[in-house]
Amino acid sequence: MNKKNSSRTQLDEIDIQILKLLQQDATLSCNQLSEKLSLSLTPCWRRKKRLEDLGFITSYEAVLNTRKLGFEVLAYINIRFDQHNSREPDQFEKTIADLPQVLSCHKVTGDYDYILIVISEDLESYSQFIEKVLRKQKGIIHIQSNLALREIKFDRTISLV
Repeated sequence: MNKKNSSRTQLDEIDIQILKLLQQDATLSCNQLSEKLSLSLTPCWRRKKRLEDLGFITSYEAVLNTRKLGFEVLAYINIRFDQHNSREPDQFEKTIADLPQVLSCHKVTGDYDYILIVISEDLESYSQFIEKVLRKQKGIIHIQSNLALREIKFDRTISLV
């Protein structure tokens, strides 16, 4: 049995309903959750706590509107390193992990080694990020930026069938 299936088999229908409800509204109290599930409060709290402890629920967060907060640029940046067995990619990962303008960084397959999602107030500050941060990283041989013109869909909800 592979790991993916063994993790999923730890969930019963009530667990899946808890996950669905919390994805829709993470602010639901245990009281509200138990009412929606027709479950008493203590078992509901235990189930929610178990889902957190097992790592099915990793955090609760508010999704903010970046434009309303003054971030006009959303960029997808592809990064390619010259050598994969050197220390540079590891150092890059450590540096990127601490940068607040980097919303997401993924090590990927294909023509590039990493894809970053970066927000910036404007093109000037984005340019500064490229020049003062990315171009200073050792081992990077190619940086390709794609700027988002408009958002068609943004959804972190996972379909639970």
